[in-house]
Amino acid sequence: MRITAIRAHAVDLFLAEGSYSWNTQSFPSFDSTIVEIQTDEGLTGYGEICPLGPGYMPSFAEGARAGMEVLARALIGLDPTKPNVAAAAMDTALKGHPYAKSGLDLAIWDLAGKAAGVPVSTLLGGAFRDQVRLFRVISRDAPAAMVERLLEARERGFIQYQMKVGTGVAEDLARMHAIADVLQPNEVLAADANTAWSRAEAMQIAAAVSELPLAIEQPCLRYDECLALRPHLARPLILDEVMDSRDAIRQGAADGAMDIINLKISRFGGLGGAMRTRDLCLDLGITMTIEDTWGGEIATAAIAHLAAATPDYAHFQSSAFHDYHTNPIATGGPVVADGHMSVPDGPGLGITPIPDLLREPILEVR
Repeated sequence: MRITAIRAHAVDLFLAEGSYSWNTQSFPSFDSTIVEIQTDEGLTGYGEICPLGPGYMPSFAEGARAGMEVLARALIGLDPTKPNVAAAAMDTALKGHPYAKSGLDLAIWDLAGKAAGVPVSTLLGGAFRDQVRLFRVISRDAPAAMVERLLEARERGFIQYQMKVGTGVAEDLARMHAIADVLQPNEVLAADANTAWSRAEAMQIAAAVSELPLAIEQPCLRYDECLALRPHLARPLILDEVMDSRDAIRQGAADGAMDIINLKISRFGGLGGAMRTRDLCLDLGITMTIEDTWGGEIATAAIAHLAAATPDYAHFQSSAFHDYHTNPIATGGPVVADGHMSVPDGPGLGITPIPDLLREPILEVR
């Protein structure tokens, strides 16, 4: 089997709540790219990459597409049933830029699963479960509005939440106290600053929340700032944005810098790199939130497969991004119910893009 054509399609993902807000950023929609890889044997694989806007990580939608044009030429003619070979070809063609490789990598794993007649989770080592535990994001807002969103999520069966903060000590403490006041004993909460706090602000907040039932996530921009906070924090510490390589994870484990990391698939170039990162975390005894930057049903299916192939003891929670949108991009995606999402059981990722979204490619390489 050989890759004969690669196409990319742009689609806006609109937020059901009207916007998604964290630290000082807010967006009404996100620009996602659907990747389509065709083969000489009639099989087609699909992937997706959706950066969380241009100001979250060193990634943006137009950059992903520019990188894909370079990478696609290196993939034409390769056998998609060999994902590691394809990943090596992409690394040779373009140094760095893992997020640009991720959508292509997902499509290749989709093809490999379809060719073998098995779900991607099987290729990733085998599924431990057919349901994946989720958290619900409580987008940054006034305290009362955030409490209302948590109560709505609770009604849907969620018991794990990530509240967005990052606009200043007084405002963020008001948000955290308001949410903590309604939290039930069986519920799990993290306050995610997404790098927004200065070291001084983080120290103030650490002292003020020592009795609140919550974890603190990515308080500061730099690793050394987060590490300096660690001895002063009586709550669990989750690191996300600074855990951007396997070397960073090794360093964090050696320093005792965190209790949990966020493993984002596109940060490691797709499912192959994310699987190797997962295995490193298993070796180091690190618990993981398994997710990505953003996406629709395709990216969420990839999250579900990787999370399902991760042992229970190491999996903290995951995201179902398509559950936040008004416009679906594929059928067959994970079904969200009672705070969990199902793992697609069809071959490959188990999804099928909506045909109308594939009519006008913005990139095509043959």
